[in-house]
This record gives sequence, structure tokens and C-alpha cells, in this order.
Amino acid sequence: MAETETITPSDAENCVFIKELIKQWRAQDTHGTWDNKKDLDLLKPYIVDKEARKQIPMIGDPDPETIWRLELFYSAVGLAIERASGVMVQPMMKMSHEGFGRQVLIAGRLIVVNKQLRDVHRFGFETLEKLADEGTKLVAAGVEMIEKFPDVARY
Repeated sequence: MAETETITPSDAENCVFIKELIKQWRAQDTHGTWDNKKDLDLLKPYIVDKEARKQIPMIGDPDPETIWRLELFYSAVGLAIERASGVMVQPMMKMSHEGFGRQVLIAGRLIVVNKQLRDVHRFGFETLEKLADEGTKLVAAGVEMIEKFPDVARY
């Protein structure tokens, strides 16, 4: 998908990244609590529309559930990169209790994704399409980095 293209609602549901994110959520459900939930319902916590965002204070500490969602998001990005490239990708996150930090995805000795985190307590996307778009962009950037430096990624 070209950089200027955006994901449509029907594309979002079939997006490789979204499918990987759903797999991450399903893998966390060791007791079958979410067995009857539809796949896209699992992703509702990622959707924070303008009204919901207004209700979140500008400054605040992220709660453990928000951090967990953030970790699942980047794990899904890493696994989608792995599936596309055949190179194992590991996520690493360092964050202050105030919600500022950095997320990196590493393949071998190569940093394939490097994301500065701010205002993590407000982490979310206006729509499913924007969630899919951001995940897809990160996956494409990671795969591109591995293709550019394959020896470093496979070291």
C-alpha cells in the first residue's frame, strides 16, 4: 500500500496488522472469557474518538491496562514484520511512570521501529481505519528497514 493511500473500513477488517492484533488479544485469553466476543469488539479499547479523548486529562499517568494495550499493539507490529520478512523481531519498551518513553522493535542488531512515546495515558485512535493505517505503516517501515540492512537484521 502506498504511503498516500488510506485504509477503507472494509480494508481495515482484513488488514494483516489488524488480524495480528486480534491474534495477540486472543492469545491473552487463557480462560476463554472472550470466546463469544467478535474479533473487532476486542479492539474497541483502541478506539478513542474526539469526545472520549476530551474526557481524558491532558496530563496523567497511564494505567496498567493502557500499557498492556500498547504492548499488544507493538507486539502485533513486530509479529507482522516477522511474518513478512522471516526475521525474528523483539519489542522493547522503556517508559516513565508519567507515560513518556520509547518503544523499539529489534531484528538482530537492527532497530526496525523506533517510536518516541508521549501521553501514553491517551493512547488510542479515532477509528479502526486509523488504527489499521498506523499499524500498517509501522509494519511497512520495519520490513523496509530489514530489506535495506538484511545482514544486520539477520546477525
